[in-house]
Amino acid sequence: MNGKAYTPDEVAQLFQISKHTVYELIKRGELQAFKIGNKMRIDHAEIERYKESTKAPAKKNQATKPESHTLLPVRLSGSHDFLVEHFVKQSAKDLQLHIQPTYIGSLEGLMMLYRGQSDIAAIHLLDPASQQYNLPFIHQLFVYESISVLRLASREQGFIVAKGNPKGITDFHDLARKDIQFVNRQKGAGTRFLLDSMLSKHGIDPAMINGYSNEEWNHLSTASYISRGIADVAFGIQSAASHLGLDFIPVAKEQFDLVFRFSKENKQSLTDLIHYLQSPRFKNGLTDLEGYDIHELGTIIYQTSITEETSC
Repeated sequence: MNGKAYTPDEVAQLFQISKHTVYELIKRGELQAFKIGNKMRIDHAEIERYKESTKAPAKKNQATKPESHTLLPVRLSGSHDFLVEHFVKQSAKDLQLHIQPTYIGSLEGLMMLYRGQSDIAAIHLLDPASQQYNLPFIHQLFVYESISVLRLASREQGFIVAKGNPKGITDFHDLARKDIQFVNRQKGAGTRFLLDSMLSKHGIDPAMINGYSNEEWNHLSTASYISRGIADVAFGIQSAASHLGLDFIPVAKEQFDLVFRFSKENKQSLTDLIHYLQSPRFKNGLTDLEGYDIHELGTIIYQTSITEETSC
């Protein structure tokens, strides 16, 4: 039974939701799926993982019940990342703080934060003009809001290829070869921002790349195209290649940051989360860090209108 793969219709029946909602969960990267031909399937283990991730923290008895602010869910939007996944799970376990993630890409995640639809944005957006990550976008959007920008990690981005690199892919010009099939990330993803910047820098027309319009919504689903032999190369992070036993050709190092937007309702919860990210307890619990540099983890790189109580 554990090896069974379900159709989106069957998952919708299991969760008593619409099939459209199932596809939205897959699109946002909250539910991992794979394709057999043109048919979508979801593993039984993935369904169990998703069910666990959506469970509310267990209630404490009255004597040890956390203060009421810890019961309010914190909304996180933005880029999918393995360290972010770990942060979401561990904050529920260690702080009894429930974070609701929506993995929808860096740009849309930041816009959700700007519109007040989330409390934290996870982003890695390269500004082509300044070649600086994240802060140019933040400076434009958040003028009067109270925010803190915390460095989570630097990540290696590059080409994800099959073991042994059978097609001999070494640089961006190889993506335009007729014998190469590419798989892309969706518009608004930080990885897509970096790829398009690199293609422009090298004078490569995206129309020349087979598969440029074939979009996926997270790193693992993109890398799975390579592991299943559907594509020859993807552009993504080293940890996704490592998870699937693929080879990786590094191209650039990027900065991945968390943007916290404070309000009266979430101020204490966000302050607790920032302190947690800065604690040895969180950092020492990190494993499987291939492709990550965490020496700046917890550093506040920018903040505005932060009171003494929330300043870190």
